[in-house]
Order: sequence, then structure tokens, then C-alpha cells
Amino acid sequence: MSETDPSSLPASSVLGEWLSDLTGAARFLTRLPLKREDTAAGEELARTTRAFPLVGAGIGLAGGAVYGAADWLGLPSMIAAFLALGAMILLTGGLHEDGLADVADGLGSGADAQEKLAIMRDSRIGAFGVIALILSLAIRAGALAALATPGAVLAALVVAGAGSRAATAAVMAWLEPARPDGLAATAGQPSSDRVWTAVALGTAAAVLIFGPGAGVLAALIGGAAAAGVGHLARRQIGGSTGDVLGAVQQVSEGAILLVAVAAY
Repeated sequence: MSETDPSSLPASSVLGEWLSDLTGAARFLTRLPLKREDTAAGEELARTTRAFPLVGAGIGLAGGAVYGAADWLGLPSMIAAFLALGAMILLTGGLHEDGLADVADGLGSGADAQEKLAIMRDSRIGAFGVIALILSLAIRAGALAALATPGAVLAALVVAGAGSRAATAAVMAWLEPARPDGLAATAGQPSSDRVWTAVALGTAAAVLIFGPGAGVLAALIGGAAAAGVGHLARRQIGGSTGDVLGAVQQVSEGAILLVAVAAY
């Protein structure tokens, strides 16, 4: 489906398109009860990728608010960190964590590509999946606890939420679907202008909140982490799946939070 040039639209139409994309992105990335538009789910998802960083920033904002409330109650920073992560997982329905666990089980199995894809589709979790989830939660919670102050945690979660979702959009455009069905095949690959907009938003959030030096570093490290997961998936299973996108988000988010700790 061809897209209308935004420069030729009135401001109200451009705003309407952005609101539509934001709603569609939130529908996919969260468990908010939002009404679906009269479009195919895949078509909608590919179109809304430019709004992924905005939704990611909102998820990070929610986690930062929970951390701040826990800190105000006098809870230790590590407990506050796990509560913040728990709130974000509830908001997303564990979408990304589930993908990370499935990818770890599949790629860690040592089987051939088709068997790895079958393992990733299996709802049961194996040892590699459990280990990956423990490491992801431990790294992210440890980073938040190290940042300690509610303001620093809020800033880091907003940047990590936006940047990791921008990286997810980029990997969607980069990799071909690894199987003929499933999320990656249904959604297809978003257009380059949508992806570049997402990347620009994620980078802008990092630079504005962290400052130029740390912001650019966070964007580069988060992007490199996402690219590493994407490269591994392309080599081992031939492309992307919905689980791969979840793993990309988790690894990129953890990397950006570690940059925040190192920078501050």
C-alpha cells in the first residue's frame, strides 16, 4: 500500500496519522485495551514502527514512576528496581521476555535451523531460556539499583525504552522473515522512512536526556547489541521472527542501561 507524502498533508492529517500509528504501536507493544483499526494486523504493525520509540518511552516512564514511588516509601533500591521491571513486564504482557527466552532455547539447542524454529515456537521454556531471563532481569535490575536516584532511573528507563524499540524497528526492516508464517512474515518489513524516523526519535531521546556524548554512546551501544542479536539470528535460523524481535529489545535495553550506569 502506498504511503502519502506527509509534506503534502495538512497539519491535522499528519497529527491524525501519528496518533493512529501511536495507537497501533501501543496495541502491539503493550496490553492496553485499545480498539483495533479496520486494517490487517501485519499491515498496521509495519506502518506503526515509527511510533515504537514513543511507546517505549512511555513504558520506561511507567517503570520510572513505580521506582520513584517505591523509593518514596523507603524501599531498598534493588527492591524498587525489581518492582519497576515488574510494572513494565505487566504493561507489556512479558512480550519481549517471552521472545528472549524462546530465542535462547532455540539458538542454544545446537540443532539445525528448522529444529531451532520449532523449539522457539514451543511454549515450554528450557534451561537456556531460564538462564537468559535471569541474566536479563539481573542486569537490568542491577543497573537501576546502581543508578539509585529516582531521577536517574527514570531518565535511563525512558532512553532505554525508546532506544530499544527503535532498534527493534530497524531489525524488522533489516532481516527477512525466517519462516513463511508468524509475526515477522505477517508484519513484513517496514519502509525505510518509518524506520529512520524511529531511529531518529530513539537517538534524539538519548541525546536530549543523557547529553551528546553519553547519548550518542548509548545509541551506538544499543544499536550494536541489537545488530549482534540480528546477525546471530540470520546465521542460525535465516532471518527474523517475533521472538527474535523480543530478544533484540531485551538485549538492547540492557545494553543502554549499562551505558547509563557507566556514564553516571
